[in-house]
Amino acid sequence: MKGYTKPLVLITIILLIDQISKFWVKLNMTIGQDFHIISDKVLIHFIENPGMAYGMEFGGEYGKLFLTVFRIIAVCGIGYGLHYMIQNKYNRGFILNVALIFAGAVGNIIDSVFYGVIFSESTYFEKASLFPEAGGYASLLHGKVVDMFYFPLINGTFPTWFPIWGGEDFLFFRPVFNVADSAISVGVFLILIFQKRYFKEEHQEKETPHSEIRED
Repeated sequence: MKGYTKPLVLITIILLIDQISKFWVKLNMTIGQDFHIISDKVLIHFIENPGMAYGMEFGGEYGKLFLTVFRIIAVCGIGYGLHYMIQNKYNRGFILNVALIFAGAVGNIIDSVFYGVIFSESTYFEKASLFPEAGGYASLLHGKVVDMFYFPLINGTFPTWFPIWGGEDFLFFRPVFNVADSAISVGVFLILIFQKRYFKEEHQEKETPHSEIRED
């Protein structure tokens, strides 16, 4: 298990926070309901989406099924890649960032695969229930992803001279997201920022015959 401890702990923590937050929102809020955390700039805003990260959608029911299957295949690939990186002693920071991406992908897959089966439907008037007697709101692989974090920090209007969007309203940050989305985004962002360090150290370690990853 040498080299696996930190990635597995990180993945477990992300999945627990992600699923606990989604269960709480699903069972305690109705669709569109808000909890204002900091004024009207940081909100818990419950929506569900059948598609991709940050509320994007893709191709109706068949698109949803395709996306879920694609996610499962992709997360298997990421999981294998993570195993390969640990076995071959890649940079520890890089491994942890890939573990973040893996955890986020698994978190949203859980929603897509199982939530339609274990929850009743959330509406604008009724909260969902867990394991309803009448069955869930959708079949296996057709669940909706629960999103809840909403940060509409800047609200304004583009100047009339601004190309394409001149005179139109704008809102930053518009997407509603969840812990799993955040984990994926942070993992990708850190890899992009520190890629030179990660791959430089990896190259140096390969040149050193007795180098190895040590658990702190």
